Amino acid sequence: MTALSGTGTASSSAGLVEPARTAERPRRIVVVAPLRYPIAEPHAGGLESSVWHQVRVLRSRGHQVLLCAVEGSDHLLGGPAEFSLPAVHWDDPADATDSTYPDGYLDVAVPALHRALDWIRDHADEIDVVENHSLSGHVLSRAGELGVPVVSTLHTPTLPDLLEHHRAGVEPRSAFLAVSEHTAAVWRAEGVEARVLPNAVDTDLWPLGPGGDDLVWTGRIVPEKGPHLAIEAARLAGRRIVLAGRVGDVDYHESMVVPLLGADAEHVGPLRQPELAELVGRSACALVTPCWEEPFGLVIAEALSTGTPVASFATGGVPEVVGSSIGAGLVARDDVAGLAHLAAGLAAEASTTPGFRGRVRADALARFSLHRRAEVVEEVHEALVAGHLTGAGRARALLAPEAVA
Repeated sequence: MTALSGTGTASSSAGLVEPARTAERPRRIVVVAPLRYPIAEPHAGGLESSVWHQVRVLRSRGHQVLLCAVEGSDHLLGGPAEFSLPAVHWDDPADATDSTYPDGYLDVAVPALHRALDWIRDHADEIDVVENHSLSGHVLSRAGELGVPVVSTLHTPTLPDLLEHHRAGVEPRSAFLAVSEHTAAVWRAEGVEARVLPNAVDTDLWPLGPGGDDLVWTGRIVPEKGPHLAIEAARLAGRRIVLAGRVGDVDYHESMVVPLLGADAEHVGPLRQPELAELVGRSACALVTPCWEEPFGLVIAEALSTGTPVASFATGGVPEVVGSSIGAGLVARDDVAGLAHLAAGLAAEASTTPGFRGRVRADALARFSLHRRAEVVEEVHEALVAGHLTGAGRARALLAPEAVA
């Protein structure tokens, strides 16, 4: 097969959590990424990071994978021209947000996405399964006409556009995975059933760190992530804090974050993964401050993998990620004083208890393995392929909702 040639075994420098191995049944997979930002480092957010690693680990396991994503993404080599979609460009950077698009962008991007879906439909006999991570509903409305089984991962709370397009589609509609039980429950209330499959991290790329004195906050600089509250909590705890992340809302950053920066609060901007892991690993405690119903909380898994404890607001799927880790604690959302107290306690425990950070990492290794997640993804693909051969109802039955540890 010449068209679907996206393969590749990761080199040793890629840091996969297990040696790359060939799948027993290599599949031909198309992964559809979100519009807006490239799937490349430094990652624009947790969603983009998850998609990047998904493609990499599936290829390392012997599958043929093509990525459909915006221009500038990694992993596009070997795919059709239709799979390179237009990226967002703001004429005035001050207008940039993660929740809006520049005028005219969707007028260009949506037709480009449909051309990519047309390519899938026209090459259905060369594809086994489509993995959809897009936040555009058009993939859902066309899932039933592509001639290929589609599985969509729910990375967000319910979005009207996704619900409307899913309901407007014809059978066989997309099957669904959800990144947390919380996210699955929110979508279930709207009539969308999903199997729970938590996100994962490449724990080899987040090695055990030595700890340090400073607190750390990582993520997108947007209102729903609440970095201004992390700075306030750090000051209450009497600790310096370093923030790392891309500015996703310029107005919020300038009005709510910049005025709080100073000698004890530094924003170092977006970092590539190795530099980000080093920063988190040499920190006393990571603060996580979601001001919305966070679907998962990938930064928690990343921090725990380095042995750095985490103090977080309890919201959305965050408690599921925290789990029973001895290195993580929760306070009510917006409880800045409680967060400060919790962070101070965790930082003190990590610095005075022998082996504490190692035990925190060991728990993370057990719960967030990227290859363990890939094994479940392969099971899902097999169910979809079998269901496609025997009927859509069979596919839905094989994907009956169940939590995956």
